[in-house]
Amino acid sequence: MTEGELPGVRSVHRALDLLERFDDEHPAWTLAELTNASGLPKTTVLRLVTTLEQRGLVVAIGPGRYAIGPGFLRWSRLSSASMEIPPVVRVAMNRLAADTGETANLYIRVGRSRVCLAQTQGTLSVRHTIAVGSSLPLWAGAASKVLLSDPPLVEADPSVIDEVAAESPHSADFGKRLRASAALTGERGYAITHGERELGASGVSAPVRRPDGRVVAAIGIGGPTTRFNDERLASYVRAVRRCAEAISGTGWSGFSAT
Repeated sequence: MTEGELPGVRSVHRALDLLERFDDEHPAWTLAELTNASGLPKTTVLRLVTTLEQRGLVVAIGPGRYAIGPGFLRWSRLSSASMEIPPVVRVAMNRLAADTGETANLYIRVGRSRVCLAQTQGTLSVRHTIAVGSSLPLWAGAASKVLLSDPPLVEADPSVIDEVAAESPHSADFGKRLRASAALTGERGYAITHGERELGASGVSAPVRRPDGRVVAAIGIGGPTTRFNDERLASYVRAVRRCAEAISGTGWSGFSAT
């Protein structure tokens, strides 16, 4: 195993890396685009895509152009059933949305991404929403900093923050800044961001912990930056932290395998 390479079967990691590149911003890729984005040899990408297509996990939607295939529908149904959010967690999220008026989101970390697991719409007419199931990059946003603040995560894979930073559009020293932000988040127990992923959108997030202290999720609110001002931020932080403590107090351990 070479330095920086995850343990396990290399071909499986490579196939999964290709699949993870399909998201809301990139619902379809050409073979050439996948080759450039992944840095893998063209022959390797072709072999992996051909295998994934045979299993129905990707589908050709045009000459040399691919999208996620119907093979995932069965797994999606099974995942939705097994990852049902407990009612007590929903109650806490509903209260957070009612207390702040902002949309409440619950995120978990999946590899180098964060996935929106559940959402409660805010009560204000102008909202900022993320589709449930959306996969977003870990290099931006308050929830990302919370998920990266889990000490055992960094201890188990010291390079994870650098890998996340490398996927960002920022300069080479961004990894150092991201690591510092994650450490600060861990110290104070919450994160605030403004316009990091999307201009005009802000967020406040706090960690949901299981009984042993591990961060298993990030609960937070998001909305227009104009509302996340000095007048409201203090109450927003209190409400988010109260919600995080309430969910942690239920004993919910998230869906982390570690």
